[in-house]
Amino acid sequence: MVKNFVKILGIPFITKRFNDMVDLIVDRIITKEKTFIVTANPEIVMHSKKNPDYLKAVQSANYIVPDGHGIILASKLLNTPLPERVTGFDLTVKLLELSNQNQWKVYLLGGTEEVNDAAAANIEKRYPELRLVGRHHGFFDWKEDRIPDEIQSLKPDIVLVALGVPRQELWTVNHIDRFQQGIFIGVGGSIDVLAGTVKRAPKIWQALKIEWLYRLVKQPSRWRRMLALPEFVMEVLKEKFSSKK
Repeated sequence: MVKNFVKILGIPFITKRFNDMVDLIVDRIITKEKTFIVTANPEIVMHSKKNPDYLKAVQSANYIVPDGHGIILASKLLNTPLPERVTGFDLTVKLLELSNQNQWKVYLLGGTEEVNDAAAANIEKRYPELRLVGRHHGFFDWKEDRIPDEIQSLKPDIVLVALGVPRQELWTVNHIDRFQQGIFIGVGGSIDVLAGTVKRAPKIWQALKIEWLYRLVKQPSRWRRMLALPEFVMEVLKEKFSSKK
């Protein structure tokens, strides 16, 4: 019997392939089942390991997908291989395409005002049948009710939460009980790619599984975040060998 989830350092990853995950999300949009999705890479796993409140937030998600080659490698090292990588960006693009086909309502939350505005403009240009019912930049006071109230009143089918780690997951957990429906998915830096301010790694870099290196070359300021990668590998190896004792 195939397991539905694989645990890596305490984080339960769903074992579905990309297309199956898309089908699952579509079903939940159609049935208006409120859904919280975390697109977890090694950085998110390590942040969860060090921050109990964030760990609780991530574990409360309906689904956690493996966004990162490091997660796939870890699953193989632990002898519980995940079938394939399911990236937040690929999911975002697919959901935008489907929203365009089905005239679903989308809300875009996150980024600077300039990035948010550019991403919204590009989305409306590329997906003219999609209904972008609202948007807001990511720099706001969490104590204000205006944004949750707006989302609640607009009832979007999909909310792209691009507040970065850990804010996007914590914001979603703190407010999701106020909403009746919607897919809430943390998409992080995908908003920068949608805005055109950052380019995704070329296919060859993706194929060689060094997309992280491309991002580092293009954005050297990310080097501190990249330290999570070797730390993640060490923790996985520790878990692997401890389980053999």
